[in-house]
Amino acid sequence: MLTIFKLYGTGVLHDRNLGQVHFKDSKGNLLKTIEANEGDDLLSIAHEHDIDLEGACEGSVACSTCHVILTPEHYDLLPEPEDDENDMLDMAFGLTDTSRLGCQVQLTRELDGMVATLPSATRNMFVDGKKPTHH
Repeated sequence: MLTIFKLYGTGVLHDRNLGQVHFKDSKGNLLKTIEANEGDDLLSIAHEHDIDLEGACEGSVACSTCHVILTPEHYDLLPEPEDDENDMLDMAFGLTDTSRLGCQVQLTRELDGMVATLPSATRNMFVDGKKPTHH
């Protein structure tokens, strides 16, 4: 485990541990293991490291394309999803009991070693259900 030290305005040295996130494909094959900072969300981490997690709405909780499936032990460490996240998850392809939107999963030290599995497909209602406008 790596540790970063930051000096805040108080003059006190604080550490910000880096935790690991393991991204897997829908068949359980490891795509990449990434060192991430506490407070980062899974969607941002995936985009930063070229993991194919779409995020069509750019984290505004208006789609389900950043849907990930977590292990039960890590899912149980997270706060309950808000209503808007649950509404979007209802439209997610391959929804499971441990599904979350990657944009809503913020890393904490307790989540070090988290496994996030990408579903085999996504359902993009943000684009697919959008009515074209005339100019």
